[in-house]
Amino acid sequence: MNYELIALIVFVLVISLFLILKRKNVELQKIIFPLLYFVLYKTKLGLRAMDRIAKKRKFIKAFNFASVIIGFTGMAVICVLLVYNLYKMAFFPAAVSGVALVLPIKAKGVFYVPFFYWIISILIIASVHEFSHGMIARFNKVKLKSSGFAFLAFLVPIIPAAFVEPDEEELKKKKTKQQLQVFAAGPFSNIVIGFIFLGLFLLFASPMTNALVFKGVNITNISNTSVLLETGISAGDSIIRIDSTNITFVEDLNEFMANRTAGEKVNLETDKGNYTVTLGSNPKNSSKAYLGIQVVQNKDIKPEVKEKIGTFLPNTAIWILGLFWWLYLLNLGIGMFNLVPVGPIDGGRMVYVSLLKKYREKKAKKIANWISIVFLMIIVLNVVWGFVL
Repeated sequence: MNYELIALIVFVLVISLFLILKRKNVELQKIIFPLLYFVLYKTKLGLRAMDRIAKKRKFIKAFNFASVIIGFTGMAVICVLLVYNLYKMAFFPAAVSGVALVLPIKAKGVFYVPFFYWIISILIIASVHEFSHGMIARFNKVKLKSSGFAFLAFLVPIIPAAFVEPDEEELKKKKTKQQLQVFAAGPFSNIVIGFIFLGLFLLFASPMTNALVFKGVNITNISNTSVLLETGISAGDSIIRIDSTNITFVEDLNEFMANRTAGEKVNLETDKGNYTVTLGSNPKNSSKAYLGIQVVQNKDIKPEVKEKIGTFLPNTAIWILGLFWWLYLLNLGIGMFNLVPVGPIDGGRMVYVSLLKKYREKKAKKIANWISIVFLMIIVLNVVWGFVL
């Protein structure tokens, strides 16, 4: 039974029912209604806390200084990465897209995150992001009209988010530096929080490994260009040995493949049997070997640990460790993505406000629009590539 799929369905039903019951406080932002739209549930949640923290002037000044610098640095980095990824896709047809929808659904072109990790991460990411926007807006004396939760809906509400609603007219009257501080606050907070969770992951990962035994690597996906398609090996099998090399860790497999060339025959041993495999040609480097699979580390709790404390506590600790990892990965990814200079997202607004310092409004808007169009096309090509291939 797929409990995560059931949990996703229950989540959608509960949210839909809640929004129907609270429809007086709900606002729709139609995109391609009723296929695609935003649902906004407006509250005053968190506004007082934003006001309180906004009064801590020393902390906020340091936060603002760092956020703008990191914001523009991150923007440059993500733009280079998006262009480089497009280059890879153009010249290496089997390359994997670096941009995908983050969803708790296993599907082609989707960056899959298990449901409970996904929902907790998205709520934390969205709350931190929007709280930071609101906090810096209040520091700069910009009125906040409301806050609340939002849901991106594909027919029904699916992807949760959060929002704060500043008075846009007041914000436009502020100095360029102040506006940049407000826009950069959300992505900067996500990046910082992401690295905090990475620190927690590294702190607890080492002692946790002492309670685990590692049993090879588990195949999670076999691509349509894989040399294993005709062998009988399938997703879910575990690779434990290739020739005379024991594959205990993912790094063992990576190291073995790095030292092999296309066309070599190897004996691949899984938990299901032995197979003779002719290594394929790596699409990024034709002289290198290629299997065409995705793998994860296979692990279990040591028998002596099970005897001493059972499995509940170790499994809970492993799950929490996994949550730390996803919170790092998604905070960093979504924080960086919000810095892409596209239209209404934070990066796009930072670029437009900066252009207003040098150009009149009409010309600044024209340049910002062209930048948005270029990077929006790059993002769309990245996402579509994942679905097509």
